[in-house]
Amino acid sequence: MFNCLLVNKDDKGYSASVAELSDDKLVQGNVLVNVQYSTLNYKDALAITGTAPVIRSFPMVPGIDFVGTVEQSETDEFNVGDQVLLNGFGVGEKYMGGLSQKAKVNSDWLIHLPDGISPLQSMSIGTAGYTAMLCILALEKNGLTPESGKVLVTGATGGVGSFAVKLLSLMGYTVVASTGSSEQHDYLTNLGASEIIDRAELSSAGKPLMKEQWAGAVDSIGSHTLANVCASIKYGGSVAACGLAQGMDLPASVAPFILRGVSLLGIDSVMRPKADRVAAWQKLSELLTENEMQSIAHVIGLEESITVAEKLLKGDVTGRIVVDVNK
Repeated sequence: MFNCLLVNKDDKGYSASVAELSDDKLVQGNVLVNVQYSTLNYKDALAITGTAPVIRSFPMVPGIDFVGTVEQSETDEFNVGDQVLLNGFGVGEKYMGGLSQKAKVNSDWLIHLPDGISPLQSMSIGTAGYTAMLCILALEKNGLTPESGKVLVTGATGGVGSFAVKLLSLMGYTVVASTGSSEQHDYLTNLGASEIIDRAELSSAGKPLMKEQWAGAVDSIGSHTLANVCASIKYGGSVAACGLAQGMDLPASVAPFILRGVSLLGIDSVMRPKADRVAAWQKLSELLTENEMQSIAHVIGLEESITVAEKLLKGDVTGRIVVDVNK
């Protein structure tokens, strides 16, 4: 038997509670993992509260990522005692997820925990840090270098945004952070932002082409914000888009793409090939130490996940929420 956060749905709506399940309830996959930590992401908060139809079947254990130790394995790739981590692949949506003391998943979804990074540190980074790293690697593959110019990060106080600011700064980039939280300026400066702008400058309908300001951008907002970011990128620059906090629409013009050669790079962190996941996590392990994570991550228990999910959706959470599933 093991404890987990279980989400159900009936005629009265969604409900979430800490429950006890038996191992035979885990029917997916060929590797059984004793989970140590998971995280609370925006998608997890939607699943727990029922705000959006994230969960495909009920009951469901949410949690789109986790780290833990292999208890049983039916593949030669992973041995009992190996430390492993997972991001995405429908876990917490279609398959029992990481907000649980145990998880059983397909070996193709797992990678080994990189050397030099602890389980707690890996989930302090979590899907948010992993996604931010995928964005930066995509921008660099498209030609971005620290010498190219300033890099904009929207939604900078959120999970992905916080990591994008921190990682870009550590990699030598000059970072401009966009946020609507004026009280978080010190937080962003400590992460490495050299300039902070109000998100209102980008969130309303803009012009097809605007003043060229940034060599690249990491955007987790979408909608008018993403459109204005694209319209403000320097010639030949690129934007890595990974979120839709403002909306799924893109009320943009083709002008930045055909007149300035701007590239819009879509970043998917859910179904990423293993080679990309390994490369991103290896880079993260090289850049981020335990000390680097102290200002970003906060550890809570399973029961607390329910109330913190509500706060996250209201925008009342800064940085990363790590869930100690054994707490």
